[in-house]
Amino acid sequence: MSNPHPLSVWARNVSPSPTLAIDAKAKAMIAAGEPVCSFAAGEPDFDTPDFIKEAAIAALRAGKTKYAPTPGIEPLRAAVAERYAAEYGYKVAPTQVVVSPGGKYSCFIGLQAVVSPGDEVLIPAPYWVSYPEMVKLCGGVPVKLPTDDRGGFKITPAQLEAAVTPRTRVLIFNSPSNPTGVVYGRAEIEAIAAVCVRRNLYILSDEMYEHLIYDGKTPTCMATLGSEVEKRTITVAGFSKTYSMTGWRLGTLVARPDIAKAAGELQSQMSSNATTFGQYGALAALKEKDKARESLAAMKAAFDRRRKLMHAGLNAIPGITCLLAEGAFYLMPNISSFGLSSDDFCARLLEQEKVATVAGSGFGAEGYMRLSYATSDETIKEGLARLARFCKGLKK
Repeated sequence: MSNPHPLSVWARNVSPSPTLAIDAKAKAMIAAGEPVCSFAAGEPDFDTPDFIKEAAIAALRAGKTKYAPTPGIEPLRAAVAERYAAEYGYKVAPTQVVVSPGGKYSCFIGLQAVVSPGDEVLIPAPYWVSYPEMVKLCGGVPVKLPTDDRGGFKITPAQLEAAVTPRTRVLIFNSPSNPTGVVYGRAEIEAIAAVCVRRNLYILSDEMYEHLIYDGKTPTCMATLGSEVEKRTITVAGFSKTYSMTGWRLGTLVARPDIAKAAGELQSQMSSNATTFGQYGALAALKEKDKARESLAAMKAAFDRRRKLMHAGLNAIPGITCLLAEGAFYLMPNISSFGLSSDDFCARLLEQEKVATVAGSGFGAEGYMRLSYATSDETIKEGLARLARFCKGLKK
C-alpha cells in the first residue's frame, strides 16, 4: 500500500506559537508542584470585571445562544463605531466593523482580505510571533525589518521606503508593541503613514494595547491621519487586554466598506460569528463607561508599578540592559552579553531556576528575551532574584 499524501503546504510550513508553548509548559510545571515564576503569559492577571461577566450571564439566561450575524450583533458594532468617534474623532459606520473570535483572528482575516499569493508583507522586528505565520498562511511573503534597542526598537521612514518592492502589499504596524512595549509618537506614525501612502501600501494597524500606555502618553489611531491613510488602514483592536477578556476571544476589525465586507465574508466561511452571549459582555464593557474606566485605571496602576519594578531589577543585573517600555505589559531585555542563543538562555533559565520567559528568536530578535509583567509583585521580585543568580553563574 502506498504512503498517504503528505500534509498540506500550510500545515508543513506553519510554526507553532512559542509564547503559547512556553506558557503551557510553565502551567504544566506549576500544576506538577514546581515553583515556577512565569513571565511568559501575554494576558492580564486580573479577572474580567464583574459587570461584564454579569452581562454575559444575563444574555445566556435570555437565550442569546443562537447564531448571530457573522460580523457581530448590531448593538456591539454600533458601540464600537461610537467608541472610535468618541476617542479619536474617527467616524465609521457600524457596517465597517467586524467582530471576530479574537484579535488574532481579526489580524488574519484582515490580511486575507488584501494579501494574495506572492505578495510581500513588511513586518518590523521584534514582532508578535503570529504575524509572519499569518502572512505565510495567506500565501504571502513575510519581509522582516530589523530594529534593536539602540534605535529604540523603531523602524524609520527611510528603512521602510528602502524595503518596498513592486510586490509589497502591506505594512503590519503595532504600537504599543508586543513584544517590546514601544510606543511610537504621533509624528513618527505620520512619517510612517506618509511612506505607505506614497508607495500605495495597505497598513494593518494592530492597536490591541491602545489603552495600556504610561507616563501620560496617548495613543494614536493610524486611520485618523488623513483620508489617504484611512482608506489604506485596517485597524485591529479588541477586548482581551483592555478589559482582561483574553479567554472570551473577541476582536474587532475596522476598515473601509469593501475591506470590511470582504473580511466578514471570509469569516462567514471559517468561523461564523464570535460567541453570541460573549458579545453582550463586550457591549457592557463599551456601554458602562464609568465601570470600565475604573477597572482599567486599577489595572494600569498595577502594571505601571510592576513595569518600573521589573525594569529597575533587570538593569541591576550585570550583563543585562533593558529599555523602559511605554506601553503594553512587556519588557525586552538584551541578553547578548552572555554568549548564549536566546533559546539556550531561556531553556536553561527555566530548567535551572524555574523562571519562564520567551526567547527573542521567536520575535525575530535574537539576543533578547521577552518578559511579561502581568503578574504579581512577589513573582517579579522572586523571578528577578533567580534570574540574577542564574546570570551570575553564567559569568563565572
